Amino acid sequence: MLKTFSIGGIHPAENKLSADSAIQALPIPQMVSIPISQHIGAPATPVVKKNDEVKVGQLIAKSSGFVSANIHSSVSGKVFKVDDIMDASGFRRTSIIIKVEGDEWLEHIDRSEKLLTEISASKEEIIKRVGDAGIVGLGGATFPAHVKLSVPPGKTAEVLIINAVECEPYLTSDHRIMLEKGDEVLVGTQILMKALEVNKAIIGIENNKPDAIAHLTKLATNYEGIEICPLKTQYPQGGEKQLISATIKREVPSGALPIEVGAVVQNVGTAYAVYEAIQKNKPLIERVATITGKSLKNPSNWMFRIGTPVKDIIEAAGGMPEDTGKIVGGGPMMGKALSSVDVPLTKGSSGLLLLPREETARKATKACIRCGKCVSVCPMGLEPYLLMVCADQKNYERLEKDAVMDCIECGSCSYTCPAHRPLLDYIRLGKGKVGQIMRARK
Repeated sequence: MLKTFSIGGIHPAENKLSADSAIQALPIPQMVSIPISQHIGAPATPVVKKNDEVKVGQLIAKSSGFVSANIHSSVSGKVFKVDDIMDASGFRRTSIIIKVEGDEWLEHIDRSEKLLTEISASKEEIIKRVGDAGIVGLGGATFPAHVKLSVPPGKTAEVLIINAVECEPYLTSDHRIMLEKGDEVLVGTQILMKALEVNKAIIGIENNKPDAIAHLTKLATNYEGIEICPLKTQYPQGGEKQLISATIKREVPSGALPIEVGAVVQNVGTAYAVYEAIQKNKPLIERVATITGKSLKNPSNWMFRIGTPVKDIIEAAGGMPEDTGKIVGGGPMMGKALSSVDVPLTKGSSGLLLLPREETARKATKACIRCGKCVSVCPMGLEPYLLMVCADQKNYERLEKDAVMDCIECGSCSYTCPAHRPLLDYIRLGKGKVGQIMRARK
C-alpha cells in the first residue's frame, strides 16, 4: 500500500500536459528586471548602481540578515537603473534592471556538463556557500536554504526529506529535473546530508510519475543512504507537514518546525541548485519552470534566467491563447493570478498557467449548507467554514485560538465547497492579520 498523510486531502484533475516536454533553454531577453526580494525574509541590499557593468553570476544585491538571500546577475551587460517596478504580487518593489550585452560569465563558474560526485567541501563550507549562492526553496515558499541547514542549538536532524512530490496540477518542472538531472539531484542530496550530518535521506515522489520513480531508484543504488519513496497521488502531498507524515509517520506539532521531529525538508529543485553551487560554483541565476494550459499551443518546460519577463516564456510556448481568462503564477491550487505579462520571472517561479476564460469565472457564492466537506478535506484538521466566519467578523482572538496560523493555504476547502464559498480568500486575510498581531506582541 502506498504511503500518504493521515488527515484530509483531495485529488483534483492532474492535467500534466507538459510531462513529456524536455527542458529547453529560454532565449536570453534584451532586458531583465531582478527584484531584490525573491525570498522569505529581509530584502537584499543592492551593491551595484546605474551604468555598472556586470557579468553572469556576479553579486548585485547582498543578503541583509540571517533570514535573507543574496541576489546575482543572471545576465551580462550594464545596469540600466535601480528602480521600483511591479512584480508578480502586484506591488511595486525595488529591482535591478539590466540591459543585456553578450553572455559573459564569471570565470570561476564551471559550465561543463561533467558530473562531479566527489564532495570535498566541509559541513561549514557547504552552508556558507549555499548562502553565498543565494539558494532558496524552489518549491514555491522561497525560504533561504542556508537557514534550514543551520540546525538550532539543542535540536538534531535525523533525516533529510527531499520533496519531489509536485502535487500541484499542471506543473511538471520537478518531474523533468528528476528525469534529466537525476545524478545531479542525488549528489545534491548527499551534499545536503553532509551539511546536516545525517546518514539517511528520503526522496518522496507521487506515483503519477512512475518514470521518475524508476529512474531515481535505479540511480540511487550508487548513492549511499538515499531511499526513493513512492507516495499516493493525493493533494497536498507536497505540503511539508504532510510529506513528513507520509514518509516517516511523525506529526509536526502545531506552530512548530519540522526540526522538532528530527526532519529537514528541501525541494528536489533546491537539491539540484545546491549541486550546481557546491560542485560548479554557480549561484542561483536560473531555474526550470512549466508553462502550460489547455488552450496553449505548446505546454512545455523551460530553463530561464532570473528576471526574464513573463511575456517571453508565453511567446516561446506559442503565444497567448485568445480564450485566456487568467494567468496564474504557480499551479491552480496555490498559485496567484498575475496582473501583467511584463512582470519578471523569479526564483520562486515554478510555473505559469494560462487558464481559459470559462474556467476562471467565479460561481455565485451561496449560504453554507453545513455539509462538512471543507472539514473532511483539510489536511491540517482545521474547520475552514468557521475560520471564514471569524475572519469576516474580524474575530482575530478566536482565529488565533482555532489555529488559523496552521493553515497551509492549500485551497482544498475552497475546491471542495459545493456552495462556492471563498473560504481560502477569507482565511488568508484573517491569517495575515493574526500574524501581524502575534508579531506585534513579541
